[in-house]
Order: sequence, then structure tokens, then C-alpha cells
Amino acid sequence: MVVAVPDPLHREVVEWALTQNQHVICVKPFVLRVEDSLELEREARSRGLFIGIDYHKRFDTRNLMARRRYRDGLFGEFRLGQAWLFERWAYRRSNFQTWFTKDATDAFTYVGCHYVDLVAFITGLRPVAVSVYALADRFPNGVEGYLWTDARVIWENGACLNVQNGFAVPDVAPGANAQGLVLYCSTGQRAGRLEHQDQFRGVAHAYVEPVPEYGEPLYRQPNPDFFEYLPYEGPGLQPSGYGYRSIEALVQAVRLVESVSEGDRLQQLQKIDRDGLLATPANSRYNELVTEAARHSIKRGGELVWIEYEPEPRVLARS
Repeated sequence: MVVAVPDPLHREVVEWALTQNQHVICVKPFVLRVEDSLELEREARSRGLFIGIDYHKRFDTRNLMARRRYRDGLFGEFRLGQAWLFERWAYRRSNFQTWFTKDATDAFTYVGCHYVDLVAFITGLRPVAVSVYALADRFPNGVEGYLWTDARVIWENGACLNVQNGFAVPDVAPGANAQGLVLYCSTGQRAGRLEHQDQFRGVAHAYVEPVPEYGEPLYRQPNPDFFEYLPYEGPGLQPSGYGYRSIEALVQAVRLVESVSEGDRLQQLQKIDRDGLLATPANSRYNELVTEAARHSIKRGGELVWIEYEPEPRVLARS
């Protein structure tokens, strides 16, 4: 079962799928509380079921390159970083108005989680503290949501990542969004730097007629690594892009788990956890911890909220 519903509904739908003995692929963020993550993982394990979380940016080639090179020591150690992901203003006129409310979620939880996950995926570091300032704004229907956020994430080596998110890209902009990542690193003797401009990848088109899925303007900067249907040999069109590769890999993981005997399923599930390319509750629980800490921080006006991993993972608001 693919779970692609508003963030606050993930836990209920995933739990129901597991009771029906279904493997689960869930859009990010998985759930909003670490306790829910632990409970769902236990339920899945008891039934020999796979849960995969679609952090699709992991399958962007540039992020796989960064992971390998960082872990080979080519960048040095991550010290400071900046990340941003701003969606189009048009999101405000969409169905987001019905569920993206202050009590349910926020811009950092919804899209900022991508870059928190990526920094952990690339560096292998875990986040240990989160502070999020959220600015409320109104949808056209009058409902308030946290449509602007500025987050500070502290990592176990003392590094700091700033993440800004919102629904702010002008509708007339040529790209689908604005997003990127910069990591400043060092060895103590030399400086290293990783920079990704994720919204623009060197492609510019000027059309003579509006394209239905793009709308206006006629000048576009399409991202060739986003999901597309493209020609290939044979009938029909072939799906491409890192979003497709992520879903394909998750589906293949389900097939792999299904291919082994029930007695060997736990071992296979644990191997997927250890490999770490696919996000699972066990190997990416820092995401749920960050999300829960962020929601606490927002309610406290941006207060720093700490994360603990031992003896049990939890968030801890303290001075």
C-alpha cells in the first residue's frame, strides 16, 4: 500500500495497512511523533512486513555522489550549512487550505525534512537539537497555517544547519520551486564545500504555446531530474527522474522481502536497515525526532528542543 495522504493522517493509514498484512511505502514525513514510529515498526516486524519512506532526494545522483565522497573523507567534516526549499505561491490556493493548519503541520515539517534527511544521509551524523521559528499566514479561505519557517538543526559533532521553507515562489517564476543545499566543511587545515542548486539544472525552454502541466509563463526552466515521461525504444513512454527511481527501489525492496521465506524475512528487513539507502523507521528515526522536536519548538516560540537517542529515542524541552 502506498500512503500518500496529508501528514497528520499517516499514522492511522499505515497502521490500518499493517493490520491488513500489507507492506507500506509512505510519503515523507513518515509520522509526526517518534512514539508512533516505534509502534509501527514493532507492528511491521511482528508481521514480517516492510515499511519504506519515500525520501526521494536520496536517489538524486548528486546526493549519492555527495554521500560517497563525504564518507570517503573528500570534503572534511561538516561544520555549518544552509538549505532552503520554497514551493510555489499557488500551493496556497490548492487543497492545502483544508489541512495545512497551524495545529497539524508547518513548512519545515512538510518540506524541510528533505534536507535534514539529506544531511544525515550524506554525512552519517545525527541531529541532537532543533529550534524552529514559524510565521503564520492565511490561506485564501481564511485558515491560518505556518507557511514560513526558519529552523536551526544542531548535529552530534556540533555542526549547525539552517533550513528555510515556505510557500513563496512567485507563480510567474520559470521554475517549479526554489531549493538548494550548501555545506561548509573542514579538516582543520583545509576547507571543503558542497553546493547543490537543486531548482535549476541548466535547462531553459521558451514555448510558443502554454504547456498544460506548466501553465504560464512560456519561459520555463524545467528540471530534467524531476519526474518525466520520456520516449524510449518500444511503445509508450518511460518514467524517469529520481522520484521514479526512489519508488522503483522501494517496490523492489517489497519484492525482495516477499521472495524469501517467512523465517528469513526479519534478516532481510534488517539488512535493508543496515544498507541505509532506503529510509525505514529503524534507520531514519532521527527524522521523526526532528519533526516532533520542531513542533514543540514552534509552540514555544522557537525554543531549542533537544533530542536523545539512549536509552530510548525521545525529545526533551529544557533550558
